[in-house]
Amino acid sequence: MKYLDIQTPIVEVQEYLASNGHLRTNEQILAIEKPGEGNMNVVLRIKTNKRSFILKQSRPFVQKYQQIEAPLNRIAVENQFYKTVQGDVLNEHIPTILAYDDTDHVLIMKDLGEGDDMTSLYKSRAIDTEILKKLVQCLSLIHQNDVPSDFPDNLKMRQLNHQHIFVLPFEAQNGFELDDIQKGLQELSISYKKDTAIRSVVGEIGKKYLSHGSTLLHGDYYPGSWLQEGENLYIIDPEFGFSGFAEFDLGVMVAHMIMSTADENYLNTIHNLYEGTADKKLTSQVAGIEIMRRLIGLAQLPLERTIREKQYLLELARKMILS
Repeated sequence: MKYLDIQTPIVEVQEYLASNGHLRTNEQILAIEKPGEGNMNVVLRIKTNKRSFILKQSRPFVQKYQQIEAPLNRIAVENQFYKTVQGDVLNEHIPTILAYDDTDHVLIMKDLGEGDDMTSLYKSRAIDTEILKKLVQCLSLIHQNDVPSDFPDNLKMRQLNHQHIFVLPFEAQNGFELDDIQKGLQELSISYKKDTAIRSVVGEIGKKYLSHGSTLLHGDYYPGSWLQEGENLYIIDPEFGFSGFAEFDLGVMVAHMIMSTADENYLNTIHNLYEGTADKKLTSQVAGIEIMRRLIGLAQLPLERTIREKQYLLELARKMILS
């Protein structure tokens, strides 16, 4: 496997791309940039004398947390997901695939431009109503796709995610030094980790997450997977995609809207905008779990909140989980 990253000399990237037929006639690489901070994979912007495109490569570990092993075939899941959801409306909101190399686990996509993901919501604490509607519409369209019989079950990625959503955040001795993130967070987390009623619900929904479902899911539908470029809105990074239950994607989205705005009404708003069938109670429970794991688990967000604000969110999450 040929490893590529921002330190790889241009001449080596040129040789790799040319030898695999990924460059046009007389196309020369001029520069290689990082288009953003990738969590799971290496992501590069390749600028040539003819165009600009994105190269994405998976590793046998999580790029941001390299001590955590992760399956290489997640890039194959992403490729299959984009192929599955291609359609008249969604094509406007997903990257165009230019090439896929399963030997080196590389996906090459059209450059979507100098846009930013929507993690700025955690700072702005508000979202435009029309953008929210468009995001829910895109999710509805994703869920309306028939799942191909050969779509990967992505079980290893789900098992990895399961540990960090449904297990580790709720263990008293999980190795996370929460006070290193924010003083007082460790003590604040204890009552939620010890709550047997919470742990029981979390365990049952965790089992459902690992089970096979009938709905095509993005698997990580949160602001880091939403990209804005001018007036354009894109859905990216579906490497956690699988066939599951719609309420998982919906619950994750609800959770991040609530964490961004502290407005619990987003549960009703998103549920009412969704063009499909979903159980609001289950969506609420998933949202509560996602809020908790993001506040007291390893996968922290750029969420600048006081301990009192986090306590409010955790109490709200408890209510949502036990609703």
